[in-house]
Amino acid sequence: MEDKQEFNDTEVILHQYSLHARYVENFGKVKKVYSDKGIFALKVISPQKGMDFFRNIQFLYQRGYNRIVPIYPATDGRYAVLHGGHLYYLMPWLLNEDTGERDERHMQLFRELARMHTLSMKERPVKKEEREEHYEETIKQWKEQREFIEEFAGESEKKWYMSPFQLLLCMYYTDITQALNYAEKKLEEWFKKTKEDEKVRTVITHGKLSMQHFIYDDRGYGHFINFEDSKTVPPHFDLLPFLVRSARTYPTRCDDCVSWLYNYLKYFPLKDEEMLLFQSYLAYPGSSIQTVRNYFEKKGGKSELYYVSQLQRQYWLLKNTEYMVMKIEEIEQQKKAAAGQEQSQS
Repeated sequence: MEDKQEFNDTEVILHQYSLHARYVENFGKVKKVYSDKGIFALKVISPQKGMDFFRNIQFLYQRGYNRIVPIYPATDGRYAVLHGGHLYYLMPWLLNEDTGERDERHMQLFRELARMHTLSMKERPVKKEEREEHYEETIKQWKEQREFIEEFAGESEKKWYMSPFQLLLCMYYTDITQALNYAEKKLEEWFKKTKEDEKVRTVITHGKLSMQHFIYDDRGYGHFINFEDSKTVPPHFDLLPFLVRSARTYPTRCDDCVSWLYNYLKYFPLKDEEMLLFQSYLAYPGSSIQTVRNYFEKKGGKSELYYVSQLQRQYWLLKNTEYMVMKIEEIEQQKKAAAGQEQSQS
């Protein structure tokens, strides 16, 4: 329950929707409003985020995409109300009582994501110099990371008595450098394939894709919520964070993760060059290298045990994503072989 001042503020906002609050529950940035006309969700966001958010939502509505929890306009037609330096917008409160299997829910999320990306897809011009600059900058950063990890491992091996962290890093070193090699190879293939291209595909991305942001209505249809971080960028900006987050666990072979991705690709296929870039970024062992750098710089006064634990977790992430990368590589090679066979027969 809100305190009296908060309740009064909520009443002022709801008045612009011709609603009267009877009871309000606080859930962080969302208020559950029991009103004279039903139950609603009132969400607060910063005005800085609001501009892109409402523009992207409106664009998707216009394209006929309706699997976003609807935003109700105020009585003056605006999609948000400015109050106390914050923007507020109103939605229905969905119960989210779907009891479907975990894999089924993920499959539906990726199918809906593909549909949203399809409806919002646009090609934007990109200068050759811009693409080359991105490639050169990325390669430079990765080279610096490689040199750092090689030097750290080399210095560690010279010691008579390595620290537990140094010993662990030397055990993991080969896997980290193999992931680097693969990521660099795919990035180079991407650049060779696209350096003459003058366009790039962009979509409206969700920006914070997760199962918590995909909820169900009383008819069993899934809807996206929390679009405040939506952007117009290439599709991997949604795919990569979700898959990497799914791999942040104990060592596991996430065949489900690969199935979710290919369910998405069934409805919104990535071009060859987009897949190369996706594979490169997925394979890159950035978080393992960052953990070693944090240990080297010893910021924050953390213990040896803390850093060992962190490196162990990042190594599990590396191996889990490596499994996904290898499965994707295998599937893509099979597709190319099948396409080549078809061509030779025709």
